[in-house]
Amino acid sequence: MPSALRVGDIRAALNERLFPSVTVWNRLEGRPRSLGFERALRAEVRDPLWLLTRQWQLGEFRGSDAGSPVFARLQAGTTRPTKYRPAAHPTEALGPGVPIEATVERRPIPLASGDRALSLDLRLAMGRQWLALTAEIGYRQAFIAAYPIVAPNPADKEDADRCAHPEVWQLFAAVAGRTMDGGALYEHLVAAAGNHAYDGVSDVVPADHEALDKAAGRFVAWFRRLFLQPPLTGEEVSEAWIPPRLEYGFAVSAPEAGGEQVYAADEHHHGRLDWYGVDVAPSETLDPVPGSAATGLPEDEPRTMIPVPISFTGMPNTRWWAFEDRATNLGDFDAGTTDLAKLLFLEFALVYGNDWFVIPQTLPAGVIATIRGLAVTNVFGERFWIEPAGTGSDTSWQRWSMFTVDVDEPGGGAEASLPLLSTAAKIQEGPATEEIVLVRDEVANMVWGVETTIQLPSGESRRGLEAAQETRAFFEARVGPPADEAPAKRSLVSWRATGRRRSRCSRGRRCYARVSTGPRPSPTSCTRRRCRAPVRAWRTCLREPGGSTAGSTYGCGRGERPGEARARAASASTRWSTSRPARMLRTAERSRRPSRYAVVTAAADPREP
Repeated sequence: MPSALRVGDIRAALNERLFPSVTVWNRLEGRPRSLGFERALRAEVRDPLWLLTRQWQLGEFRGSDAGSPVFARLQAGTTRPTKYRPAAHPTEALGPGVPIEATVERRPIPLASGDRALSLDLRLAMGRQWLALTAEIGYRQAFIAAYPIVAPNPADKEDADRCAHPEVWQLFAAVAGRTMDGGALYEHLVAAAGNHAYDGVSDVVPADHEALDKAAGRFVAWFRRLFLQPPLTGEEVSEAWIPPRLEYGFAVSAPEAGGEQVYAADEHHHGRLDWYGVDVAPSETLDPVPGSAATGLPEDEPRTMIPVPISFTGMPNTRWWAFEDRATNLGDFDAGTTDLAKLLFLEFALVYGNDWFVIPQTLPAGVIATIRGLAVTNVFGERFWIEPAGTGSDTSWQRWSMFTVDVDEPGGGAEASLPLLSTAAKIQEGPATEEIVLVRDEVANMVWGVETTIQLPSGESRRGLEAAQETRAFFEARVGPPADEAPAKRSLVSWRATGRRRSRCSRGRRCYARVSTGPRPSPTSCTRRRCRAPVRAWRTCLREPGGSTAGSTYGCGRGERPGEARARAASASTRWSTSRPARMLRTAERSRRPSRYAVVTAAADPREP
């Protein structure tokens, strides 16, 4: 039966591989039909004639007309990304000294939210740095007065974010008037080019202006070196973060002969950013940046090297009759007809394992390398020109490659370059300062964001539920009980310090007892761990002159007046604290050893008529 496909020049068709149905070359090799490879690799000895026929069958008597490579001359072209465009912002210069992950994922540090100062811990560190830089110049108290840290006012509802959380309140109260706000000074210096550090500072001698300007330059450089911040473009922050998509988008370009090569990443989540995270964008160009044409790399020169055969653990011996160790038993593989990956690995290891050579090429970090040419010389003096694997049209059925950069526009030429981006070898990450959980509501067709972790004004993080409960308790204490409820009767007793007190419970233990209200001893429960026996402790109430006690109060043994003690505890419930005022308050349920500072709640005495 005549064939419907006629080939005019069979030699040209085979050389150019025009027809995929034409078999170029076939190799005779053993292909067992069973699942096990043990018998096929056993090399059973029958008779000498069988051994000769077996050698002939496996190609032992056939010359391959091949020679081992002894020299390889490689020409590689290198360039470096010099321009960077974050999302839809203007293009900027890209330096080689910063890892690409840090450049892409940099976000502005929130020093303020509107007119409210945030990140108190960072502001204190900046203030200490400025005072250290100007220690020889002086004006310490003048800068503290010009850039003060104001103590929060519990009577002002605007200070609820600070007074509702005891540890935040205590930190603000401890540093108010004692140190300066370095964040306010930094914001003033970077707000405009003509601003000076001594603006608004009293009693500064004009002769010290130059020294203060130099200190201000070192101060700004220290902050930018310590914290990588995205630059400001007018009123916008030039960052790669895209809030509607919750991901990063950027593009980098490297100069090359006749133009530039652009690599783009439109959907970078976070974490390590390597060559597989970017794609070639042939139709994109970045705006010109002064000095971007210079890469700072040395001129590319050809290198001559000796190819080294590839070897791997468990690799079979190249000779059939050679003895091998049993570290890896390839005959024990159990591969079905659908295990393509396992079959490909076995075929590579058994048939083509000794056909590969390595040519070392050392590249600096942060470059893009492209193989311009490779000439190989074998032991017979023959020279061969090796083309990169995977070259040709990107849509060609004959093209197959791995570990190559993808091209955004199909139909163009394949990309054979390798971006060796300047990534960090190891990254140390701390706990998340803010965490939001997205919950999908199918009924309302909405997505709700739940803040499980939030950042407090002090810079520390707190669980969202705990922060919400403390904020609610603060506002409830300010509002008071509902109007329809009758006011509770209060016990008017003289104010006294609670002090540190021990009591014996019914089990005979000397436990710390919870302090309650009332003029007489009354039974309460022991607060020692695993001890809830009834005890008797003196009730203590705080009374203001001419009035009754209402809400939560605070008593101590250091001579505080009742009004001051109550003002400091206007937002606290029944709590204990440690012996130092600057330490965090702890709830009575978690505290095992209450100290001389005790928070008590005034309540109605049921025995009072």
